[in-house]
Amino acid sequence: MSPEIADSPLRLQARRIDSYALQVAIREQGTVVSIGDGIAWIKGLPSAAIDDILICADGSRAQVFDLTPAMVGAVLLEDSQDITSGTAVHLAHRRLSIPVGDALLGRVVDPLGHPQDGLPPPRCPSTGLLEQRAPAIIERDIVHEPLYSGSKIIDSMIPIGKGQRQLIIGDRGLGRSALAIDAVLSQRGRKVRCVYVLIGQRRSIVARTIAMLREQAAMEYSCVVVAEATALPGQQFIAPFAGCAIAEHWMRQGHDTLVVYDDLSTHAQTYRELSLLLRRPPGREAFPGDIFSVHARLLERSTRLADSLGGGSMSALPVVETQEGEIAAYIPTNLISITDGQIYLDAELFAAGFRPAIDIGRSVSRIGGAAQHPAIKREAGRIKLDYLQFLELEVFTRFGARLEASMEHKIHRGRVLRACLLQDRLTPLSPEFQMAWLVAFNDGHLDKRTPEEAGKTLEHLELQMRESPLDLDSPRSEWAALIRDFLQG
Repeated sequence: MSPEIADSPLRLQARRIDSYALQVAIREQGTVVSIGDGIAWIKGLPSAAIDDILICADGSRAQVFDLTPAMVGAVLLEDSQDITSGTAVHLAHRRLSIPVGDALLGRVVDPLGHPQDGLPPPRCPSTGLLEQRAPAIIERDIVHEPLYSGSKIIDSMIPIGKGQRQLIIGDRGLGRSALAIDAVLSQRGRKVRCVYVLIGQRRSIVARTIAMLREQAAMEYSCVVVAEATALPGQQFIAPFAGCAIAEHWMRQGHDTLVVYDDLSTHAQTYRELSLLLRRPPGREAFPGDIFSVHARLLERSTRLADSLGGGSMSALPVVETQEGEIAAYIPTNLISITDGQIYLDAELFAAGFRPAIDIGRSVSRIGGAAQHPAIKREAGRIKLDYLQFLELEVFTRFGARLEASMEHKIHRGRVLRACLLQDRLTPLSPEFQMAWLVAFNDGHLDKRTPEEAGKTLEHLELQMRESPLDLDSPRSEWAALIRDFLQG
């Protein structure tokens, strides 16, 4: 008999029938005891474990969050009106995942991968686990490549590297989200894929953010994960992990990615709400004791992989809100200790018209110059120190004291620098312009101008640099000559 006949579909089917044997199928089935506020208490699932996925009779999903000797506490992940007391529930025997891949570029999805933009579901061949271990130390590489934020203050004084976790912290309404959006817009043409996660935000803010990204053509390389304020608490809790899973898939493929968590204060409050509903013992400020672990295992997944694993990176910009500038509150201090630096926005600077209202004295990047291009690092070496010294000297001018000529020159130069650092929102600047204005300032071309004139000069310089043939690797002498010719022309 030929092999083709031996392996024909009929013979294979006959072989399966002959080998079929009746077996007892055992499956645990629980029953919903009570439900409310996005929480379900279930009995009859003795083998359930933390983070297991449960399937309800109507097909909706829930996740195990708490275990007691008699019942299981679960948070609902999908809104359903059919789940009531007595509804049957069984274990899914799989972990929570989300579709990942290039099909998500330009899309708006919820934390479970369902489309929120009115388009068909994205066809993704792969899925990514929401919860998985961060890369081991041996799998990581040193952060050494710059991630340009488009902000003059950040890129010169508080540089961010690919694979870094940089916290954006400040009171509500000071421009935290604007800085994050500018960072996303700045990645256009830089082969960096972005994931913007909106957690517990009002629908108007969600719509405005998505519209802003579309107007600036940023959705071409971005994906937005939305769990708005009306979403279930369970969806708001898993939202940052869903965004992380999407960016992590691209990182594993060798791409550079940027993920924004806007914001983790709301995420922490949602987790506190769920924990209190599940009767977990509260700790400081009524937060559960493992809130630090929740954010740590999320942010530790952001890194730069070794070249042997593709060399991809995932940078993170978590956003956190403070109350009345209280940077020592529980959640802000937790996140400061987890991240590689923070960008602090000050209410007094904002009220004085200094935008972006970044407090340079309380902002820091622990990666520092290692994440800067050598040319920008050389030019920006003393900028931060000179500016902080100017702020101290400026205090003496309030008393009307007469100053030496050298002191007056330093104060005037500091005021010019402050004017140079002003920047409107949604105007990310190129690295080439960052280099240009630093050279112009360091060479003293702006010293004889008033702060207002210096600001207008930089506006014209920025237009000039769009047509400049120079790049960051060009000799400094060429940069100096180009800027001198422009400013004297």
